[in-house]
Amino acid sequence: MAEEEVVVVGAGIAGLATAVALRRVGIKALVLERSDGLRATGAALTLFPNAWRALDALGVAHKLTPLYVARKKSYVTNVATGAVQEIFFSRNNRSSGGPITVHRKALLESLAEELPTHSIRFSSKLISLEAQGQAQQGPYIIRLEDGTVITTQVLIGCDGVHSMVARKLGLGEAVKSGRSAVRGLAVFPEGHGVGDEVQQFVDVGVRAGVVPLNDKEIYWFLTFNSTPKGHATDPEQIEEQVIKNFSEDFPPIYAEVVRHSDLSTLTWAPLLMRLPWDLIFGNVSKGNMTVAGDAMHPMTPDLGQGGCSSLEDAVVLGRHVGKSYIDNGKLVPSAVAGALEGYVKERRWRAAWLITGSYLSGWAQLGGKGWLMKMFRDVLFYRFLFQKLLKVSDYDCGKLPLLNQPKKTL
Repeated sequence: MAEEEVVVVGAGIAGLATAVALRRVGIKALVLERSDGLRATGAALTLFPNAWRALDALGVAHKLTPLYVARKKSYVTNVATGAVQEIFFSRNNRSSGGPITVHRKALLESLAEELPTHSIRFSSKLISLEAQGQAQQGPYIIRLEDGTVITTQVLIGCDGVHSMVARKLGLGEAVKSGRSAVRGLAVFPEGHGVGDEVQQFVDVGVRAGVVPLNDKEIYWFLTFNSTPKGHATDPEQIEEQVIKNFSEDFPPIYAEVVRHSDLSTLTWAPLLMRLPWDLIFGNVSKGNMTVAGDAMHPMTPDLGQGGCSSLEDAVVLGRHVGKSYIDNGKLVPSAVAGALEGYVKERRWRAAWLITGSYLSGWAQLGGKGWLMKMFRDVLFYRFLFQKLLKVSDYDCGKLPLLNQPKKTL
């Protein structure tokens, strides 16, 4: 039986960022990932100012900022009327002015590079989790599909929407939001000629967008109200259905972008979310076990805060656990439990608000058939309310404690 002090389950954004945060405060963690390599599902994601502050704290922001262009505004076209609105983003994202869309793979690799060799164990699928000790508060015995058994003093679940660790804590399952999303990456070997403008197209029950990453690649997305019917799973069928069933009312550029998709990047999935009150009133930590990222707060992508909030989680968790480690000179189980309670207290209400705000943002943008709902979306939401909601990205999760920082004395 292998023994570890800290195990992080999942090598997505939350898991890798959490391991990096712990490493920067002197704590070694083993990351278990069920896939055989870094997962890049989603192709790209937009990082708002709160995410860049977290990446600064993790020491990796400088790897990404030279590679991409910051966005100052987005154009939203109502395909029914042809009206175009300019949506201005916050200008507080560093000196460049706005959110930055990056390749998901580039973000994951930038985080993974900060970790020691062999600290990520791939092809490690959990099949069971057992909590020992008084009131089952640890240590924890992890059994993997390949027969490996690992015991750990601290367990952090970053294992996604269907988290085994979240279930062990007693958190309810994520629920369907009533919407679905298709995402992909289009590649133009000779250049796309679109420029660097972010364009979105909205109609009743559907919203789509194209986001240039560079002069040859465009990230595109489609969100829509789900139907009871099944959806395509084969990449070629996904591309065909998007072009046939959704893009005919959009400007021609959208279908052209979809046609240039790298089929390996296409995904079609229902959008899940955790009920906010489940997060507010549920057990998010127990003993030396907790969750972060989508395992804690799955949300719809309508404010672009899923990945951003995962990075916040990592820094806040690293700050609380790191302070305990530095103060005690080692990981003391009872002190770590208190540190995780502090982490949850700091994250619980913010995460619940992000879930709520994201859902409401999607509800407003997908709209309804009635004239009142359309007026609300086009006149009130995009002109006034959306800017208010975007203020959630003007958030600083703080810094990590320094290993050589002197202790305070009375």
